[in-house]
Amino acid sequence: MSSRNRNELPNASGLVVAAQDTAHPGRLDTTNMAPEHPDSMRGSDQTDVESPHEYEYPEEGGDGRYEEPHRSAGFWDPRMDKIRREVITSWARTLAILMVFIIGVLSLYWAVLFHTDQNMPNLTVHVVDFDGQVAPYKGVTPLVGPAVTQAARELAGSPTAHTLGFKIVPPSQYGFDPTAVRQAVYDWRCWAAVIVNANATALLQRAVATGNASYDPTGAVQFVLLSARQETNYYDYIVPQLQVLAAQFAARFGPAWGAAVVSNASLSMDLVARASAAVNPGVTPLTIDLRPFGPASATPSVTIGLIYLIIVAFFSFGFFMPIHMRFVLPGNHPPLRYWQLIVWRLFAIITTYFFVSLIYSFVSLAFQIPFWKGPASQTEPAFNPSAYGRASFVVYWMVNFVGMNALGIACENVGMIIGQPWTAAWLIFWVITNVSTSFYSIDLAPGFFKWGYAWPLHHIVQASRQILFDLHSEIGLNFGVLFAWTAVNVCLFPLCSYFTRWLQERQRRNAERGAESYSVFDAAAEGQKKDVPKEKGTLPPVRKRGFMRGV
Repeated sequence: MSSRNRNELPNASGLVVAAQDTAHPGRLDTTNMAPEHPDSMRGSDQTDVESPHEYEYPEEGGDGRYEEPHRSAGFWDPRMDKIRREVITSWARTLAILMVFIIGVLSLYWAVLFHTDQNMPNLTVHVVDFDGQVAPYKGVTPLVGPAVTQAARELAGSPTAHTLGFKIVPPSQYGFDPTAVRQAVYDWRCWAAVIVNANATALLQRAVATGNASYDPTGAVQFVLLSARQETNYYDYIVPQLQVLAAQFAARFGPAWGAAVVSNASLSMDLVARASAAVNPGVTPLTIDLRPFGPASATPSVTIGLIYLIIVAFFSFGFFMPIHMRFVLPGNHPPLRYWQLIVWRLFAIITTYFFVSLIYSFVSLAFQIPFWKGPASQTEPAFNPSAYGRASFVVYWMVNFVGMNALGIACENVGMIIGQPWTAAWLIFWVITNVSTSFYSIDLAPGFFKWGYAWPLHHIVQASRQILFDLHSEIGLNFGVLFAWTAVNVCLFPLCSYFTRWLQERQRRNAERGAESYSVFDAAAEGQKKDVPKEKGTLPPVRKRGFMRGV
């Protein structure tokens, strides 16, 4: 490089210029600098141009006008010791917290099914034998009823299998009325029932004696179900064991009955041949499902789809919080009174849930879940009845609306308390605890999960099933629990909001400790920021705004 170029200012395109004010010695005041000659920036000719990074840096102790550009360092550089320890410590601490969280929270989901086999007796099945015990059949020696009850006792007492809670109930408990047994299943007093009709043996004997070719083997014994109550329990546990009961009964009763018919010399074999169904199989249990689960598109409405109700309620915090906070952020307006911000946020949250729950409910309606059918008889099978006829959709919408408030405002409160990134962990906890106690039967879960009866999603699921399938109604209890969750969270909302403001103010004061001034809102200047000087290294004073000022 020529001596002329070396005595002039170098090309500063690769430099970080240290712009310094006159309050600090050694810093450059650029206000009175004369513009440089263009030639000084490019050299004496076009061929005498060097790389912008190949200039010489001023020696230490120079005029301090230039600083060396930022240069990176290696991971094990001694200058990285402090930050390396901080990063590794923070990473290890966060990893440990996540590991404890995963094993603690995810275990809840696994644990809800951990004692299913041991708790199978909680799924009670009432076995009621009316055979020969109701007039005009009291004089008939029962054969079918005792065989059924004996098979149920043997199945319940099996030492090699976990069985349902088969319970032999005397017919007097139901007033000798088989319809009352069906009503007990509908009212959730038992999960299923086995009914042996009063004329079971009498009709069977009469059929072989008279050669009744129209004899129906399914008219003697009934298995009564209510699968819409909890289809998983029925299809996975109850129905298979009832099929085992039917097989054991057939294996015990069939051969004995066939031998009795053949050995009865008073019977005409021609008549017996005409009533072949009365000989084999003789008796075949009939399954009666008072409320079959269906259509298939109803599955998301009472199971997995409700997870998205939680997620949507949770996401409203992230979507709308930045919008609401514009009321208090610096701008061309004074900050809104904080208590009014709280009222506005609550109003906006509830209004948001009102419309979002409507759209969520419309999805079920769009896929033709039959909300328009009215209620049906509680003791007869009915396909796709609804609890309130055409009003069922409105009630279903209100369940989702109140449920979103119960689920979502809790997310708002926790989000304000724990902040990012821990709100994601809260969402996982909230989803798992609600799902494990609503999609699966608490009757089959360990006793620890009894708290699930108070959790909001459990009541949303129960209310939704009652509306969609015309089940036993506990709608008052369901709404009561959801309203209680909503009320508690609404009461906690202002406290959480003020805690968040206190926490943010504390963090802000700590951040301003090393500064020589702090910022306040100047009421005389329409809420604009005003810098107030302070001694460096001291905390700024607490900005006192008052509590609920302006009410």
